[in-house]
Amino acid sequence: MATGIRLEQHLASWVQTGGGRQELVSIILVIASAGVGLANMISRRAMSWQAVGPGGDDQAAGQASSLDSLAQGIFREALGKLKISFLASEKSGDLLEIDPAAKFGVAIDPLDGLSNIATNTSIGTIFSVLSANQDDLYQQKLGAVQQAAGFLFYGPQTRLVLTCGDGSYSFLLNPDDGHFYLDGDALKIPAGQHEFAINTSNYRFWDDSVRCFIDDCIAGESGPLGEDFNMRWNASLVAEAFRILVRGGVFLYPGDSRPGFESGRLRLLFEALPLAFIIEQAGGMASDGVARIRDMTLASLQERVPLIFGSEDRVQEVIEYVSGEAATNTRFPLFETRSLFRN
Repeated sequence: MATGIRLEQHLASWVQTGGGRQELVSIILVIASAGVGLANMISRRAMSWQAVGPGGDDQAAGQASSLDSLAQGIFREALGKLKISFLASEKSGDLLEIDPAAKFGVAIDPLDGLSNIATNTSIGTIFSVLSANQDDLYQQKLGAVQQAAGFLFYGPQTRLVLTCGDGSYSFLLNPDDGHFYLDGDALKIPAGQHEFAINTSNYRFWDDSVRCFIDDCIAGESGPLGEDFNMRWNASLVAEAFRILVRGGVFLYPGDSRPGFESGRLRLLFEALPLAFIIEQAGGMASDGVARIRDMTLASLQERVPLIFGSEDRVQEVIEYVSGEAATNTRFPLFETRSLFRN
């Protein structure tokens, strides 16, 4: 239940505990405000999709694409008025340099999970605020310049999940007054949960190590893991992340043998990096199966990475399959192949 503490009040308290934070807070509040506007726009425009029946896929796709462009414009206009060094968007091939002398830049995926709109499934906005200019993005470990991260979650409720490096918190939007309110204490991912999330329709394209782990989960109590698992898959990254934060378990989007998917589907800067910060601040882990996500450097703006995140125990379990340590205890190593998440 919301506590009555507004987002502005929560951040004001955080500013008082350290110097030089007001500029960062201003960026976060602008993103939150733009997200409220986008949430209202999604609700209003969704009414027109109710008329799209069988055979209306092209119409629905066109409306979703229009909303995608609208979301891009909303955040670009809002953030373009601030003193930020750059704005990098997942929807744009280029980085927009605004004020090279400014302290902070923003990387944002304006509307994640767009394909879910026609089915009224949760979608969202994912962002990071980085103390970097354009050149810094390619010269340092990304986690070293990442100052805040969050995602807006447009579902039955509109939520903002946010970290500024002192824990991850959830804020619930009150649609009556347009403000976000703190929803309980800092988030803590439960350990020991028996849930995994992966798109099993790609099973035939996975490396053997991925199949090994999923097969062992499906085998349940009689299998090597000795536990019964549930599978979840929403095809919405923000929905997957919020469920992990609340319920625990592990999420996987590995690379596979499909052309263009060798390094997975998710982008390092716009999706993996912000979620990694949020997950770690809630006591979890985020990895590509070999390396910590926040220890990575950026090779290109739209660089893709394999991604696993969740409770520390479950992510570490997957990493053991990647290394072969877990699989070799129960299988012959004759058919050992390349790494789970990296070629």
